[in-house]
Amino acid sequence: MTKRVAICPGSYDPVTLGHIDIIQRAADLFDHVVVGVVRRPKHKEPLIPADDRVALLQESLADVPNVTVETFSDLVVEFAKRSGATALVKGLRAVSDFEWEFQMQQLNKHLAPDIESVYLAASGRYMFVSSSGVREIAAFGGSVENLVPPCVVRWFDDHPSSRTL
Repeated sequence: MTKRVAICPGSYDPVTLGHIDIIQRAADLFDHVVVGVVRRPKHKEPLIPADDRVALLQESLADVPNVTVETFSDLVVEFAKRSGATALVKGLRAVSDFEWEFQMQQLNKHLAPDIESVYLAASGRYMFVSSSGVREIAAFGGSVENLVPPCVVRWFDDHPSSRTL
């Protein structure tokens, strides 16, 4: 039997409980999930270094045995091919997410017709959670405890300069 592999790509800057929820649900659907951390996203300068983002994801997902975490710096479909994935799994929170992801899906399908895009709706309790929102709350000294895994809270505490804009 062929192993069903999916990737969950993103910047994860920082990883949120919404991300963890989507990844765990993807792990229930696929034999193996590779969480792909974009090393240097083109649309923004990351707050958290890539190696730290990987470590935070690994700690947050330590109890999910069929998930691994890796970085990548090329096209997501090329990363998917190298990973042996046949699916890209993304979470959708709102209509604006759908519009962006639909565009990306069309481009990815053009580049790699054999890789499917799979979308999971955000769980109700995480529909409002975004990495950018978490970064802003943290920058102004607000509590992010119910939005991110405990290791991310510790990361912010250990990096007080990240709590300023």
